[in-house]
Amino acid sequence: MTTSRDIDAFVHDHVYLGASHDDNARRTLWVVVLTAVMMIGEIFAGYVTGSMALLADGFHMATHAGALSVAAIAYAYAKQHASNRRFSFGTGKVGDLAGFASALVLGLIALGIGIESILRLFEPIKVAFGEATLIAVVGLSVNILSAFLLSGSHHHHHGHDDHAHDHHAHGGDNNLRSAYVHVLADALTSVLAIAALLAGRYLGWVWMDPVMGIVGAVVIARWSWSLMRDTASVLLDSTDSHVAEEIQDLVEGPGDVRIADLHVWRVGPEAHAAIVGVVGSAGINAGVIRDRLVPVHELKHLTVECH
Repeated sequence: MTTSRDIDAFVHDHVYLGASHDDNARRTLWVVVLTAVMMIGEIFAGYVTGSMALLADGFHMATHAGALSVAAIAYAYAKQHASNRRFSFGTGKVGDLAGFASALVLGLIALGIGIESILRLFEPIKVAFGEATLIAVVGLSVNILSAFLLSGSHHHHHGHDDHAHDHHAHGGDNNLRSAYVHVLADALTSVLAIAALLAGRYLGWVWMDPVMGIVGAVVIARWSWSLMRDTASVLLDSTDSHVAEEIQDLVEGPGDVRIADLHVWRVGPEAHAAIVGVVGSAGINAGVIRDRLVPVHELKHLTVECH
């Protein structure tokens, strides 16, 4: 007869937040504050001095501040509702949802920069090189500090190759990654702007400003697509082939069972869930399969069916 103690042995929570969740949340919040202060300062200075360059950069930074705020809110929401039974597999994927939203914003920013740069390439406007360079340098300094704050526990890959994509498919905090990519995008635009402005001021290459804008837009769009692809994969419960292959090797290795049904998906930055259906001899039970899968450290929620 099954006792309450037997049942209690199988009862568990569904908290699948990353080990660095709280630390990453604090880092992101600090970056939000830095970005917001810089944004307010630029907009205020733009109104006082009448500088359109300052106003434009301030409102551009506002879009990044908004996206970073979404990341900070996602951390708080995931922590607050981590034990809420309304979420069947916890709130570990809230960060991926925020990351997907940030990727969309980043894509729109890239589109806006690209269109504006193309228009300026054909219709150049007068640029206040000295003032604009100062703005870019200050913005770059803020972005470097922000990147430093976000770099503590983040693996800095941006989907430039299949290896990076595979890495993100089965590990990593996509919410922190989205915040980091936003900071990198801002830093990239600042670096390209500084190079273009110096070329325009000292060499007379006015065309460098829109050309660098186009280059920056292409790179940012690539980062946006990579982030969108990886977060969408998690949100749609795509099968993690890396973990699935490891499970298949361990279960079928001894040769006494075959996997008839296998589902593997990510439920948090460092957690996967799996449903494993096997067909084998009468001596095979769920306990045997669970023992074989102990080495798969990513598995935090496992359901075994034996036939």
